[in-house]
Amino acid sequence: MHVLEYFQQIYVINLPSRHDRRREMAEQLNAIGLSFDTPCVRLFEAVRPQEPEGFPSIGSRGCFLSHLGILRHARDRQFERILIFEDDLNFAPDFNTRIGNVVAELEKTDWSLFYGGYIADSLPQPEGTSGVLRLSPTTPLSTTHFVGFCGPAIGEAVTYLENILSRPPGDPNGGPMHVDGAYCWFRQQFPTKITLVSVPMLGYQRKSRTDIHSLRWFDRIPGIRQGIALLRRMRNLANQ
Repeated sequence: MHVLEYFQQIYVINLPSRHDRRREMAEQLNAIGLSFDTPCVRLFEAVRPQEPEGFPSIGSRGCFLSHLGILRHARDRQFERILIFEDDLNFAPDFNTRIGNVVAELEKTDWSLFYGGYIADSLPQPEGTSGVLRLSPTTPLSTTHFVGFCGPAIGEAVTYLENILSRPPGDPNGGPMHVDGAYCWFRQQFPTKITLVSVPMLGYQRKSRTDIHSLRWFDRIPGIRQGIALLRRMRNLANQ
């Protein structure tokens, strides 16, 4: 059994139009001994709405709805442990040598959220060799390219995100926002929920044309866009 089969389902979010990201994600999964054919891995079709409807952008709303769709799917199937990968995830070069210790730590902890990748201003080094750090509920984290949920937190996160959808932008209780911000608000709202992070990170975001923010000029012009994509791929390969 693969060590990541500790998670009952691993979701990979991907827009059907992003063949490039799906191909690159298949390569990443292969590098850690998984594939889209692995029973616990599920390719989840990302949501692409027509309007932002109060969110910072159409892409941010789509990302939010995609995460919510996954959490609903997991809740309805009564999964206890899930991972969510976004399709611009690259695994750390030493992932295979460290993941066993990380999962062993998760197995003995009553955790609710887990971040294998993130952006944070600064974090202390974990004690011992577990590679896992317990995070304060008030410590902000950005990005959601590698995040896990466990137990009741799955259903509670569904309710929390649905409540955000029901509020107007700027609502003091939390209106439409990027999903990483929503998860931070969730952690503050439920301070007894244990959040664990991998230190150092198990995965990072590869450079890729964004689906969240407005495209820069070189990502909009045919020909130039393909050249930029090739340069990004070469840079990502160099950083592995």
